[in-house]
Amino acid sequence: MLSRQLGPTGPTVSALGLGAMGMSDFYGAADEGESISTIHASLDAGITLIDTGDFYGMGHNEMLIGEVLKQVSKRDKAILSVKYGAQRAPDGAFLGFASDPASTKTAVAYTLKRLRVDYIDIYRPARVSPMVPIEDTVGAIADLVKAGYVRHIGLSEAGAETIRRAHKVHPIVDLQIEYSILTRGVEDKILPVLRELGIGLTAYGVLSRGLISESALGGGSIGGFRSHSPRFRGENLGKNLTLVQALKAIADEKGCSVAQLAIAWVASRGDDIVPLVGARKRERLVDALGALDVTITPDDLARIDAAAPVGATAGARYAPEQMAMLDSEQ
Repeated sequence: MLSRQLGPTGPTVSALGLGAMGMSDFYGAADEGESISTIHASLDAGITLIDTGDFYGMGHNEMLIGEVLKQVSKRDKAILSVKYGAQRAPDGAFLGFASDPASTKTAVAYTLKRLRVDYIDIYRPARVSPMVPIEDTVGAIADLVKAGYVRHIGLSEAGAETIRRAHKVHPIVDLQIEYSILTRGVEDKILPVLRELGIGLTAYGVLSRGLISESALGGGSIGGFRSHSPRFRGENLGKNLTLVQALKAIADEKGCSVAQLAIAWVASRGDDIVPLVGARKRERLVDALGALDVTITPDDLARIDAAAPVGATAGARYAPEQMAMLDSEQ
C-alpha cells in the first residue's frame, strides 16, 4: 500500500482511505456482517485511514468500527478520522451543530467509548458553526490533544479564511471536503490555501455519490440521500450521465472501470490528497483498490477535462438548505 502524509505535522496514512458512512446511514440498508468484514478487509489490504462520524446512524457507525478495533492488532493498523457536532433527533432529522468547547469534549468522550479506543487520531467538527468561533472549537480540541485523547486536528467543509484562523490556534493536518472530477470548486481558493499552509486534503464524494459508476449508467436505483440530491433529479441526472458516459469511454480505453478512473484522478491531483472510498461491500473495496494501479497521464488529464469540463456538472452537490450550512461555499 502506498502512503501519504497529511501535512508536515500530521500522520502518515494509506494513499486510499475508507469512508464508513454508508455502512450506517444515508444510502439505504446495509448488511452489518458484510460491513464488519469490509472494514477487516480494508485494514488487511493496508488501508489505514478510516473515516467516520459520531452522527452516522447516531453512533452505530462508530460501534461497527469498534467491533473490529476490539482486536488489539486492528487498532494498531488504524488511523481513525472522526467528525462530530451534527445534532440529530430520534427520527434522524438534523437539528443543527454543536461545536462549542463543552459539546466538543462531551462528544469525544462518547466516541472513545463507542470505538473502544483510548484516543482519536484525527478529530474534526463536521461543519463550521456560525454560532461558535472556529478559534473556540479548535481550542477545545487542542485541549484534548494536550490531554492525550486526540492526536491531530482536522477540519471539514471549511472555507479559506476559516482554515487560516483555525491553523493559527493549532496546526491543522487536513481538510475533509468533497472533491471529484465533477466537483472541483475546492481548486479555486481552498486548495491553494491548504498548500500554502501545508495542510493535507482528504477527499470524500470522489465518485460524486455514486454518479460516476457503471451502476448509475445502467439505471441503478437512486435512493437514500441521492433521491434529494439536485444532481440526481430531473434533467440534471441525464446531463450528468452524459458526462459520465464520456468518462467511461476513457476508462474503457485504459482497461479500468469508470469508478477506478475517478478515484485515480483524485489521487493524481497531488501527494497531499487522499481519496476516501465509501465501499460497503468487499467486492466494491476490491474495485476501489484497483484504482491504485491506474496511472493518469497528462494526456489523460486533458481528455478528462474535455469530457467533463469544470462547471459542466448540472445541479449543486447538496440541496439548498444544506448548501447554506457549508462554510466552504460561502
